[in-house]
Amino acid sequence: MTLQILPVAPSELGESPFWHPAQQRLYWCDIEGFALRAWDPATGQEWTWKTPSEPACCAPVTDGKIVIGLRDGFYLLDPATGALHCLATLPNPPHDVTRLRLNDGRCDTAGRFWAGSMVTPRTAPDAALWRLQAGVGGYAVEQMAGDNFTANGLAFSPDNRTMYWSNTPEHRIDRFDFDVTTGAISNRRPWVQFDRKVDGQPYGGRPDGAAVDVEGNYWVAMYEGACVLQLSPAGTVLQRIAVPVQCPTMVCFGGEDLRTLYVTSARKGRPAEEQEAEVPAGSLFSVGVETRGLPVNSFNC
Repeated sequence: MTLQILPVAPSELGESPFWHPAQQRLYWCDIEGFALRAWDPATGQEWTWKTPSEPACCAPVTDGKIVIGLRDGFYLLDPATGALHCLATLPNPPHDVTRLRLNDGRCDTAGRFWAGSMVTPRTAPDAALWRLQAGVGGYAVEQMAGDNFTANGLAFSPDNRTMYWSNTPEHRIDRFDFDVTTGAISNRRPWVQFDRKVDGQPYGGRPDGAAVDVEGNYWVAMYEGACVLQLSPAGTVLQRIAVPVQCPTMVCFGGEDLRTLYVTSARKGRPAEEQEAEVPAGSLFSVGVETRGLPVNSFNC
């Protein structure tokens, strides 16, 4: 496996990459850059759409648009015009936009958009998991889980029976039983607990964004760990892929055969030596993998 550094400018905080199967393009969010970005590997063409607040997560829509989670709720972006249309804002309370913003998210195979939030400062676990669903009368938003500081790692198993969700500051990945027919989740329990950072001890990072392959393995970016881990459904580490930046943030599968793993990373808040390195923090990477990934799910609008 040879890691490639993609020829795009670094992101301040790259997140939520997805491979658009129809357009054969990679999309991702630059949260602290207040922009949605896209890149065509065949032509090298790039696109940038600015947003009024932090775009934390995104997914394709069945009509060609892009659904985005901003600080206060869910929006629809028309890539042709850059126009934003609000689908639904989160109730305040509990979603106080002075302390909370949306973070990691993705769609399930039924076309619902799920997004977790994060709280600043992390004095209480007030971050939550929200679900957006289209209905006859409009769009319904429902809080599905809570007790989190920084929600990340949202992913679904290939059989649609398990949902993964991580609490990054707690260094823990949980999983739920998932009913794709109803969209219900239940039986939350810890799945993998990583070691915390201790001075003078080896540190492998903490779990950030993730994706699942066709065999049910969970690929997770380890923030501050300079690597991506492939975990088996039992939680065993199958392989470790080193990346040349300290803070990878999320992964996705792309390419025509979904055997290219894309990795975003963070730049903002990193030391000057990381920002000015030959491979700067915030870079975007790709690497070929043996196991095919699951395709991105589209939002049913």
